[in-house]
Amino acid sequence: MKGVAMNNNEKTLFTRPEALVDVVTHYCPGCTHGVIHRQVAEVIDELGIRGRTVGVAPVGCSVFMYNYVKTDFMEAAHGRAPALATGFKRFRPDMIVFTYQGDGDLASIGTAEIVHAANRGEKITTIFVNNAIYGMTGGQMAPTTMPGQPTTTCPFGRDVNLTGYPIRVAELLATLKTPAYIERVAVHTPFHIIRAKRALKKAFTYQVENRCFTLIEVLSTCPTNWGKTPQESTQWLEENMVPYYPLGCYKDCEKVEASDAAV
Repeated sequence: MKGVAMNNNEKTLFTRPEALVDVVTHYCPGCTHGVIHRQVAEVIDELGIRGRTVGVAPVGCSVFMYNYVKTDFMEAAHGRAPALATGFKRFRPDMIVFTYQGDGDLASIGTAEIVHAANRGEKITTIFVNNAIYGMTGGQMAPTTMPGQPTTTCPFGRDVNLTGYPIRVAELLATLKTPAYIERVAVHTPFHIIRAKRALKKAFTYQVENRCFTLIEVLSTCPTNWGKTPQESTQWLEENMVPYYPLGCYKDCEKVEASDAAV
C-alpha cells in the first residue's frame, strides 16, 4: 500500500511479504487466519529463513496455510502435527520447523502430542490458533469453548458441570520445565496484532538460535460459527475470551537465564 505525500512524492508504507502468496484469501469474512498468515510470512522474510523453513498443518481450517505461505509444507493427521514435526526436525535439525494448529486439533485429539513434544523440548515452534470452537467441521464445542457459549453440539451453551472448563493451553505447558518460550497473544485489534508479531518473531528467533520448544497461542475470531458479524466477533473476543485467557508471556528462558545470572 502506498500513501501519497506532498509534491506528488510517494512513500511506501508497507508491501506484501515475499513469503506470502499473492492470491485472494478464501477465509470467511472477519476470520483472522489471514492476519496470522501475513505475520508469519513477515517474520520468515525478516529472519531470512524461507529457504529452510517447513510448516506442518493438520486437519481443519489451519491446513489451508500451505496455499498462502511460500515454504514447504507437510500435512499431518488430525492432532499429529507435533509428532510429524518432531520426526522431521530430528532428521533435519538444520531446518526451521513450525506447526500451525487450531484448538479443536491441538487441545483435543492432539493433546498428548503437544504436551509430550513440549516436555521433550523438541526444537520446533507451534502456532496455536484458539478461536474457542471447531471451525471447518461445523462449529462443534471445542476444549476451549467458553462457559455458556452456544455451539452446534451444545446449542444452549457449554455446561461446565457436564464438560468441565475450557483448557488454558499456555498455562498448562508453562508448568513444564523444558519449553523455552510460551506466550498468548491476540489479533483482533491493530495494537494486539503488533504485539502478536513481536511474539511470533521471538519464537522463530529462538528456534534459529537452537533453543528449546516455543509456542505462541493466538486468540482468534470465527464469526461464521459464532453466529456474529466480524465487528461483533472482535468485541466478543475482547469481552469474553481475553478475561479467561489472559494475554502475556507465560515462560521465557531468556528471562529465567537473566534472573539466574543476577543471583
